[in-house]
Amino acid sequence: MSNIIEILPELNIAFFQTLLMVGIALLVAVLLGLPLGIILFITDRGLFLENKWVKSVVGILINLIRSIPFIILLVFLLPFTNLLLGTTIGPLAASVSLSVAAIPFYARIVESSAREIDKGVIEAAVAVGASPWMIIKHIILPEAKPGLITGLTITAISLIGYSAMAGTIGGGGIGDLAIRYGYYRYDNTVMFTTVILLIVLVQFVQYSGDFIAKAVNKR
Repeated sequence: MSNIIEILPELNIAFFQTLLMVGIALLVAVLLGLPLGIILFITDRGLFLENKWVKSVVGILINLIRSIPFIILLVFLLPFTNLLLGTTIGPLAASVSLSVAAIPFYARIVESSAREIDKGVIEAAVAVGASPWMIIKHIILPEAKPGLITGLTITAISLIGYSAMAGTIGGGGIGDLAIRYGYYRYDNTVMFTTVILLIVLVQFVQYSGDFIAKAVNKR
């Protein structure tokens, strides 16, 4: 117990570092992953902006990034992170790799959520002369909203796990604390505490995401 009290200040810092990393990656996932997912959907066969070349290129790029294990992606992006931020250590540096991993992950979820929309509604909108932007804004996004929020919840939970991995190369956060105190110093109390903290955080994110998704679901 005394060990926990001693590292409590560092535990608080590590917790907020994890929130910072995950928060930045989620923001980037929404800003870039959401449009990419929509592009994958609307350029599919039979849709109003059908384009097999765009869909193929975007799809291959997304699959390429998703096929790389995150720990390898972390190391692979170190030169880019250093070029971008001037450092490879700390939560901001770790958020670069987390963001790159989050973009294709969320893009595929967005595409899957959009596929649940009744295509008859989209076809009707096209028939009355609605522009692509109007269809995306007034039909696809509102209809797919519950799935988008659920997908964002899944992405956030995955990023929490990835952030713990980022701690192994000096990314900060709860994972870094678990490695430094729990693993290197053989302190099981600290290790168990960090694991419990991660579990509580994941449960909170899952509950909140489910609650919001149900609240916006008008079906």
